[in-house]
Amino acid sequence: QVQLVESGGGTVQAGDSLRLSCAASGRTFSSYTMGWFRQAPGKGREFVAGIDWSSSVTQYAESVKGRFTISRDNAKNTVYLQMTSLKPEDTAVYYCAGDPYNIVTPKYWGQGTQVTVSS
Repeated sequence: QVQLVESGGGTVQAGDSLRLSCAASGRTFSSYTMGWFRQAPGKGREFVAGIDWSSSVTQYAESVKGRFTISRDNAKNTVYLQMTSLKPEDTAVYYCAGDPYNIVTPKYWGQGTQVTVSS
């Protein structure tokens, strides 16, 4: 069992940066593929970024490529999402997710953290 707790959300202005953190419990975290998803008001949940267990493979949604960076520290059981050049359309609840095999249909989810970008 893995529990995920996000932090770092808040309200910022367009062009600002923000870093989200996701702390994981459980000894198996270091072997999990991890990712970030988001859900904007009135929209479905969408994939934002993913990272494999060794940090050798990362994936990004086209809408955030070049602006967001996913990373992880297995020693701290934490995965991060560095967000730069934020836009109002990045406003959403951001969820951390993890799975033993892939990030397409993650088994474990955090409770979410709100990110609001004002213009």
